[in-house]
Amino acid sequence: MAHPVSLGARLEALGRRLGAREAEYREALERARDCAEMLHRVVVDAVEHFHAGVTETGAPHLRIEVSEVRVDDKHVRAVEFDLLRGRHKAVVVVKARGDVTLVGPFQLGKTEGPCQSFALEASDEFDEALGSFLERFSEEALEP
Repeated sequence: MAHPVSLGARLEALGRRLGAREAEYREALERARDCAEMLHRVVVDAVEHFHAGVTETGAPHLRIEVSEVRVDDKHVRAVEFDLLRGRHKAVVVVKARGDVTLVGPFQLGKTEGPCQSFALEASDEFDEALGSFLERFSEEALEP
């Protein structure tokens, strides 16, 4: 069956249309990615300290995984990374519009939440919330 317009050409045209629509968000999304990469480093460092603590006390099997930063699963104008342990998950989302949302902890297959959002400028409030978020995830994910 011959097509007058190739599928490749159709998708290229679609790509140009969607690319043109999203191009204005490029710089904001780059700033969001930079922020997410910085938060990722902070969280990975904190999780490494957690792993050192549980290993030192004789429970090295208590492990938490931190995913890489990627485009958000739900919104193309945001980036995210996950904390995972078994079916337990928490997500850190940084949006191009300039805020960070802490999602969870929750169990995979269940409703996501609770969520807390912060403006990128709210550093003291966010620092405290991030610490509580990581503690809550760790306690819930490692409950026997």
